Amino acid sequence: MWKRKEEKQDNLLSELCGGDGKLRDFLGVNLCENPLTAVPSTDLDTLIKEGEKSGNYRPAMDKAIFEGSQNLGERDKYIKVIRDLASKTIHATEQEEEKAKKEGLTGRVATLEKRIEAQRFMSERAEDIVSVASKFYKEKLVELGEDARREVRARERRVTEGRDRKTEDQERAVREARRTETRKLGGEEKRQAEKQDKKEEQAAGERKVAREEERLKAEAEEKGIRDTEKAGRETREKERRGS
Repeated sequence: MWKRKEEKQDNLLSELCGGDGKLRDFLGVNLCENPLTAVPSTDLDTLIKEGEKSGNYRPAMDKAIFEGSQNLGERDKYIKVIRDLASKTIHATEQEEEKAKKEGLTGRVATLEKRIEAQRFMSERAEDIVSVASKFYKEKLVELGEDARREVRARERRVTEGRDRKTEDQERAVREARRTETRKLGGEEKRQAEKQDKKEEQAAGERKVAREEERLKAEAEEKGIRDTEKAGRETREKERRGS
């Protein structure tokens, strides 16, 4: 499941970034698959202040990119924030790098140099990053909404199926109990009881058929919803390619 999601995300980014492999690879690790859970709910100003205390600006950066992608009318404002956060990250990382060099931590130095390089890329390509993020997150939010609604429908189906199984078990138990009682009877009383048993079994059969018809109807509706969602994805894909 996760592999398929990752492949889907890679395909979307490849489409949005065109032949820009460096941008695609960068955004592959800097955009969130689920921004609703991964991007902090804390406001951006607070996240920036927290970053200034801890030296970790990643939460603020994630927030800035996401908010910038959702508020294209304030695009310049968020690009400035992203570049400022990248600069602050570089400064904090350079301090760590100096300390690591003094301690002879070669591996750590190499890691920090890569972080600095990534933040320079972030600053240089901030406009492109916000542009791609706006399209990427637009698609992700649609998909997340579809997933949430799909889960609600699946949960409703499970409840219905459980209720139907319980009903059938109860009806089966009632029939067995009635048959047991009927066998104890004799003469006209037994014949009347058997006649009533047949009526009850017929009614139970009709109810079962009705439940099966409802199940098939629900399956057809689910297929219709999925077909509509698929058509929507294809339309959005054509729009992205045409933009």
